[in-house]
Amino acid sequence: MTLNDKLATIQTKFKSKKSRFNSFGKYNFRSAEDILEATKPFLLELGVSVTINEELIDNHVMPIIQTTATVSDGENAIHATALVGVDLNQKGMQTPQQFGSASSYGKKYALGNLFLIDDTADSDATNKHGKATAAKTKNTLTSKSDPAFLKAKDYVKAGGKVDAIKAKYALSKEIEAELTTL
Repeated sequence: MTLNDKLATIQTKFKSKKSRFNSFGKYNFRSAEDILEATKPFLLELGVSVTINEELIDNHVMPIIQTTATVSDGENAIHATALVGVDLNQKGMQTPQQFGSASSYGKKYALGNLFLIDDTADSDATNKHGKATAAKTKNTLTSKSDPAFLKAKDYVKAGGKVDAIKAKYALSKEIEAELTTL
């Protein structure tokens, strides 16, 4: 199997849910770490490795991070690149956070380019065409043995807000009380 065949196998079989939630923007997303985790089963199976390299480009307007994601079989390599500007005027962030944020975006988009991950929804799928949509039914979270509870608990311990979880799940009083006291 050629490297192109191996990459095509990953591109067509790749699955990574948008398991993270942005409570400010109220949307789900996947991170570079999520993408890398989803590629791990393919590495040994197909005899490939995935690497990420970053290069700082100073263009005198703003720093730019060029991120290159590479899949290699040890002999051949295929690369995909993403360019992300570092906003040094971004309020509420220190310089390391500004560079870290740009680095995270660059990794995610370079990997997305390499593995053909489409993070956008078709405009026809998101356009309501003037029609109101039915309210979404929330998943229910009522058991401490539910894997979603463990994820929610970790999310809150890491600084996430219970309100973000409540936007996605209908919580029992017991579960809400448990999450609120973390």
